[in-house]
Amino acid sequence: MREKQKKQSAERLEVLERIRLYEKEGGDSFHRDVEPDPEGHPLTPDEVDYLQVKFSSRFHAFVTRILAAIAQRILRRDLRIRVVGEEHLENLKRQGGGAILTSNHFSKFENLAVKEVADRIGGGRRFWRVIKEFNYFQPGIVGYLMRHCDTLPLSKNLKTMRLFSQAMEELLGRGDLVLVYPEQAMWWNYRKPRPFKEGAFFYAAKHGVPIVPIFVTMEDQDTLDGDGFPKQAYTVHVMPLIYPDPSLSLRENERRMLEENQRLCHEKYKEVYGFNVTYG
Repeated sequence: MREKQKKQSAERLEVLERIRLYEKEGGDSFHRDVEPDPEGHPLTPDEVDYLQVKFSSRFHAFVTRILAAIAQRILRRDLRIRVVGEEHLENLKRQGGGAILTSNHFSKFENLAVKEVADRIGGGRRFWRVIKEFNYFQPGIVGYLMRHCDTLPLSKNLKTMRLFSQAMEELLGRGDLVLVYPEQAMWWNYRKPRPFKEGAFFYAAKHGVPIVPIFVTMEDQDTLDGDGFPKQAYTVHVMPLIYPDPSLSLRENERRMLEENQRLCHEKYKEVYGFNVTYG
């Protein structure tokens, strides 16, 4: 039985209203942020150490991986995280090599649910997360994790983005796993799959690695969160891997892989929730 109703957060209600408006607008509005960014600036090359070459970078990464592992253990229980479709990972486990993981983006914490998949792939692969630029400047413990916990921040600075691209090549080439959110913006507790941006599929096609398509579905728990909304239970669905076709060009592969990933998410949404994906 659901606990006594708490007053719902005005901030969360405003976010939900922006989501409703952006969904109705459609188009590029699907990729707009619904929550304010922290103050920041375009990351310059000297501000980020993508490959953790410096000792200080490696030290902070070690500390934050411990913190993230603790958080993952807590959230696994709190959000009742379960993984289904693990059988689709068997070829990747056997063959080795890097991969790009894609997932819907609806929470600051669902990346730890996606990490459950990375942990099942195993093989000593490191798990990296692509984050948007201004998340790098968040204050407090969240900001510390964003800066150091195996993250790859994007940037409007072209020189920094060259370093980002070089890091992607290095990490995928040595067999690591990289999480990219093709929906781009985080829409809080939004259950539908949104249209994708091309970035994840460009890098998969360019470096000849598979996409591990993931779609996380949610179910209301009987308890309320701190904002007065039902706490969610997460089911992490792993779907059939999508491999580049060597007979196609980079752009053809990029488009084909994006469309297949999108199709799988739409089908999973209908399977779990019982509705076709419609907007507005």
